[in-house]
Amino acid sequence: MGFLDTLFGRSKPVRPDLDQLFGVPSAALTLEAAAGFRPTGLGSVCFAAVEGGAFADVQAQVRALLDADTGKGGVPVEVSQDSYGYTWLLARHTPEELPDLVNDLHAVNSELEANGFGPQLLCSIVAFRNDAGQALGLVYLYKRGTFYPFAPMPGGDEKRNSPVELQIKAMLGNDLRLETDLSRWFPVWGAPGL
Repeated sequence: MGFLDTLFGRSKPVRPDLDQLFGVPSAALTLEAAAGFRPTGLGSVCFAAVEGGAFADVQAQVRALLDADTGKGGVPVEVSQDSYGYTWLLARHTPEELPDLVNDLHAVNSELEANGFGPQLLCSIVAFRNDAGQALGLVYLYKRGTFYPFAPMPGGDEKRNSPVELQIKAMLGNDLRLETDLSRWFPVWGAPGL
């Protein structure tokens, strides 16, 4: 960081630390014990697809990697696009296989990053739900290297349950690196698996 950066208050962006994803199983224990949220077994990765053969090859490699266990009863990964044109990969496991789900999400992020497509990565989400039907997503912001909770209100009205989000933030401070800037807690309406 140079003198002018310091003088003008500019800072270097946080480098993504994909190993932060491995903190999710520990956070899941806290979520279940303190708030009754249990993993659903669903997780997704969102990225901006680009044109070209290299990206198509990497996307095919990622799908092949995640679909490797379909012969043993695993569920194939689902690919979809949202209304903004972003691509989502949805991985499915049983709720008890949360570490396997996290490994899959980490593998997708790592493969895209290793092949030079890190800037295309937006976020990864691990889904939870409580007995009252409240959905909760732990959202990992790739470019910030932080997590935040996203709790859409039941009913699909595109309203957030902000009190639940703040409660979860207070609970998980020791388990995950949380995003402190609440303006970066972007809603992810319609995210696959949530």
